[in-house]
Amino acid sequence: MIKGFRKRLSFRLTRDTVLVAMALGLVLNVIQITLDYFNARQSMEEEIHALIDISVSPASQIAYNIDVRLAEELLDGLLRHPATIDARIIDNDGQTMAAASQSSPDSPYRRISDLLFEASRVFSQELRVPQLEDLPLGQLIVTIDTYHYGLQFLERASYTLVSGLLKSLILTAALLGIFYLVLTRPMLNVISALGQVKASSPEKVRLPVPANHQEDEIGTMVGIINQHLETIDSSLAQLRTAETAMKNYSSQLEQEVDDRTREISEKNEALQRSNRALIKAKEDAMRRARARANFLASMSHEIRTPLNGVLGMLGLALEGNLDPTLRDRLEVAFNAGESLLGLLNDILDISKVEAGKLSLENIPFSMRNLIEESATLHAQQARRKNIELVNEIDPALPESFLGDPTRTRQILNNLLSNAIKFTDEGSVFIKASYADGSLRLDVIDTGIGMSSEALHKIFSPFSQADAETTRLYGGTGLGLTLCRQLVERMHGQILVDSRQGRGTHFTVTLPLPMHEDSSRDELPKVAARLRNIGVTLVIGPGNAHRSPIERQLRAWRIPVWEPEDDQGGVLIAMAENGDNPAPDLAQGWQGEGVILANATGTSNRSGASHQFLSLPLRRDELYRCLCRVVGILREDTEVQPIPTLTPATTQATLKILLVEDNQVNQMVASSLLKKLGHQVDHAENGQRALEALEADRYDLVLMDCQMPIMDGYEATRRIRKNPNWRDLPIIAVTANVMQGDREDCIAAGMNDYVTKPYNRDELRAAITRWAPPLPEH
Repeated sequence: MIKGFRKRLSFRLTRDTVLVAMALGLVLNVIQITLDYFNARQSMEEEIHALIDISVSPASQIAYNIDVRLAEELLDGLLRHPATIDARIIDNDGQTMAAASQSSPDSPYRRISDLLFEASRVFSQELRVPQLEDLPLGQLIVTIDTYHYGLQFLERASYTLVSGLLKSLILTAALLGIFYLVLTRPMLNVISALGQVKASSPEKVRLPVPANHQEDEIGTMVGIINQHLETIDSSLAQLRTAETAMKNYSSQLEQEVDDRTREISEKNEALQRSNRALIKAKEDAMRRARARANFLASMSHEIRTPLNGVLGMLGLALEGNLDPTLRDRLEVAFNAGESLLGLLNDILDISKVEAGKLSLENIPFSMRNLIEESATLHAQQARRKNIELVNEIDPALPESFLGDPTRTRQILNNLLSNAIKFTDEGSVFIKASYADGSLRLDVIDTGIGMSSEALHKIFSPFSQADAETTRLYGGTGLGLTLCRQLVERMHGQILVDSRQGRGTHFTVTLPLPMHEDSSRDELPKVAARLRNIGVTLVIGPGNAHRSPIERQLRAWRIPVWEPEDDQGGVLIAMAENGDNPAPDLAQGWQGEGVILANATGTSNRSGASHQFLSLPLRRDELYRCLCRVVGILREDTEVQPIPTLTPATTQATLKILLVEDNQVNQMVASSLLKKLGHQVDHAENGQRALEALEADRYDLVLMDCQMPIMDGYEATRRIRKNPNWRDLPIIAVTANVMQGDREDCIAAGMNDYVTKPYNRDELRAAITRWAPPLPEH
């Protein structure tokens, strides 16, 4: 039996019922009081406003007539309201015409009232008469003591709390009595009956169902208990049977555990053997990868060394006075050597990507300039095939991105070269746009296209669409492979859509972030008057170059008109050819000036009275043409090529030590250096270089890296150990172009790095960077 009154369920249920009822009643009373509080504030506002609305009309007449006696009577009437403590009429000059006031009542509840409703409220109303609405007569100001309304609210709140408490207590007592009679007493009877059950034979006992509880929860509970008591007998028998079965199962389980343990041990040993085989296979693969990398580095050096001699000698031969036929043959040989060098670079780039050794820059660059430069570079190739090369860059393209401009240019150049190569008629489009953090490049051509079977293998190395394509157009099939690998290395995507005979559409998406200095494409302020002049565009809708020109003009908010609009301004027309460059409309144009868009590259500019806009479109050139034609910029003369720098204008003649073991490369490098105005001495290896430095003084050393007896790295390290040679400029000139070669050269102590085959401009720039300064005169 349950001991202690506080532990009984009846007491706990009674306590919880009382607490819940009291809490619920309190919450409901607080809600009611809160609503009454807001109603009281609203009623106060409405009552005072009604009082003022009744008084404002007579107050206006009093102010208009300046009747002080009536004003006092009106104000005394307002003071009869129990909440009014001050009333006054102020004239238009701020002077008091009449005033009446009385003291506020004092009460111990006033602090609570002031906290809820504020101590007093001031209400004012402008005084005007209907005949003179625009004439202000003053103000009626009434000060209200809120205690009258606060006391009424407190009385109602107290009544609500007290009555709510009494209601909660009455409800609690009623619920307690009903709960005891309906639930607690029957439960006590059941508990009493359960207390009489003996532990030795519980299944022989049956509980009585309390009166009037046969169909409710208590009766159901008692019935279920009785059913459980009835099943205890059978359950005990089943338990004994189960104990016997469990003993048998336990023996079988032990046997199965032993068998499974043995199988797991065998599988674990097999797995360890597999792991050892995988580790060995991984080590073999790494050894093969290192061997391939070493082979590529060695082959790169071995190929570039003789190729340097071939290209160098051909370049030197082409600089002399040659028979035209011989010059053509030498140029063919030189171009073939350049193609071989390009092929070698593509193979090395692909190998770097596959080996994961290709490093990407992350520097600011202009995508617009890069595209325009690539388009200009390929324009002549397109003109030779009578193909329209159209540059269609979104005017809203950001000005600067963060990424690798060299690799991006490599992707674009490969796609453009392929598009022009496989297009015999029609056009090639370059499109660029930027959205949601991704740069999109589209290269679209109207060329031979590809079949669906060819699309599956065009990105494979040394693969083209089919054998017929290779026979007709040549090529190695490495360009698109390199494009795909570079795009994937930049975490981008390259897609191709093509149909045989209907052209090809390449789409490259690169996640390039905008540079923080990127600005919008706005027309400079100095050229803002172009918006007032406008442009008449005489380029047919079917001409592919019209759209990019028109889009750029509209992006600058320059009006664009058709010839029939007769608006004048600047005329932009398409030049016809070199002999007759100006269309008829341009010949007699009376507007600001004429710009001829030149897509063929054959227009003769000498003595021309018009501006010529070279196509494909370059935004800066379009801007310069517009500014020149309206006189914002002066007329530029023909741009002359940058003259070749001579020793007299750049630096004094340098004494250079060329450390090179290959005689052909010695001849090429010596000839280039002498043409640049320098003196050259030779050393066949690093040991001879050290001896030459001991015997004579040199301004600069050109050091090959791979040489017999002593290579360039060891020679450089020994040179740097000598304090007299610590500041001697050493430039690596090597055929090693794999990743890490430049870092190895710098780590050895060299100042700069130039690759073979020799490039005159690159070699001259490196020498200029590290040459000793000219002596001051």
